[in-house]
Amino acid sequence: MAVQALALLREVSRLEAPLEELRALHSVLQTVPLSELREQAAELRLGPLFSLLNENHREQTTLCVSILERLLQAMEPVHVARNLGADLQRGLTHPDDSVKILTLSQVGKIVENSDAVTEILNNAELLKQIVYCIGGDNLSVAKAAIKSLSRISLTQAGLEALFESNLLDDLKRVMKTNDIVRYRVYELIVEISSVSPESLTYCTTSGLVTQLLRELTGEDVLVRATCIEMVTSLAYTHHGRQYLAQEGVIDQISNIIVGADSDPFSSFYLPGFVKFFGNLAIMDSPQQICERYPIFVEKVFEMTESQDPTMIGVAVDTIGILGSNVEGKQVLQKTGTRFERLLMKIGYQAKNASTELKIRCLDAISSIFYISPEQQTDDLLRMTESWFSSLSRDPLELFRGISNQPFPELHCAALKVFTAIANQPWAQKLMFNSPGFVEYVMDRSVEHDKASKDAKYELVKALANSKTIAEIFGNPNYLRLRTYLSEGPYYVKPISTTAVEGAE
Repeated sequence: MAVQALALLREVSRLEAPLEELRALHSVLQTVPLSELREQAAELRLGPLFSLLNENHREQTTLCVSILERLLQAMEPVHVARNLGADLQRGLTHPDDSVKILTLSQVGKIVENSDAVTEILNNAELLKQIVYCIGGDNLSVAKAAIKSLSRISLTQAGLEALFESNLLDDLKRVMKTNDIVRYRVYELIVEISSVSPESLTYCTTSGLVTQLLRELTGEDVLVRATCIEMVTSLAYTHHGRQYLAQEGVIDQISNIIVGADSDPFSSFYLPGFVKFFGNLAIMDSPQQICERYPIFVEKVFEMTESQDPTMIGVAVDTIGILGSNVEGKQVLQKTGTRFERLLMKIGYQAKNASTELKIRCLDAISSIFYISPEQQTDDLLRMTESWFSSLSRDPLELFRGISNQPFPELHCAALKVFTAIANQPWAQKLMFNSPGFVEYVMDRSVEHDKASKDAKYELVKALANSKTIAEIFGNPNYLRLRTYLSEGPYYVKPISTTAVEGAE
């Protein structure tokens, strides 16, 4: 089969309009194993196929792209980089986006290969074309270009190629295409900056990080909303947070939140700014961040009072992030009755809001209430028990009611809440004393889809693995939990049949 494909490939290269031969080659290649093609890789001459891409013929281009995708899989990235550089370069300027995507997928493989990437770095024109692909209308093309440039920048040579040559001017030129393209370049810069302190230095020296931060703190509220997402990505790294703190950016973001009350358009950017601080708190120290920037906590509490579901959703997500570790829980506990009132609101929204907001509330509750066994203390357990009673008059029944609704996402989110508290003795007592709850946990017929079965299994596992469960649930129930656990999440009880004499 591979020999037949090679013969057809040679035939294609001799003809001016080889449409029939291309169709035949395309058909044959579907049946040739990749291993056979790899054996013949040295014989493959792809130049003629790339040349056929230059003709303005839709079917011919489609066939060539599909054939090249298959044949290029059989070739080593180093071979492609060394022998098809000029073809790749032309592919990046082709008017058909499928050709650009094919070419960029090859570039992607080359930059992943430490031996082949040097060939790309030595080809200034090819690099320039990759940069200009960021400015195209097709998002898939732009994303592939960003990914390749980001990967190239993982090496010192790549950083120098991008930031210490004319390529930086090309990047700045592309940025001027429009707002969307400018944000794509910022996305690339943040990706590169996040890799290491050295990468960040290259990016700051280029002036592009400073430009991003200037836009973040500028007057355009829509631009602020977009830029804060990228700055939040930069803050995921320790060196990124250090840089933002040194440059006074975190203080500036805090000041903008302070002034948000007098800004009628603050709803555009406030959610992103609050998310920024939520992520900052959990990555550093919740206590330090909340003490240094009290406006953050104040604004989160305010947002839960909002009539805008977007604001409530962001506040709930942020509370979930903040309460996901013990230090964050203690920060929330210090707000006293104010936090208890907030929990009551979250409990109300979990019951009455839209499905999407209900799920966000349930996820936040799971995050706030979970404490790993090794971190449990009497004080923390008293605290979570008190918080739980603040959610509603009968929280356990509330979540059970939600889990019985015919929406798998809600069902799983409610099971997650039970799983979060399942290793805490006070919650086990509540469960055991709640009529029918133990049977509900053991009942496999309630869950019909994979996600629900997995969620129920996690709850059973959390209960069964708790050191206090046998004492609180009693040995017979403990053994039932262990049996459920050993049978796995998808066990189906065999249906016994009785033969009746004379039955057909």
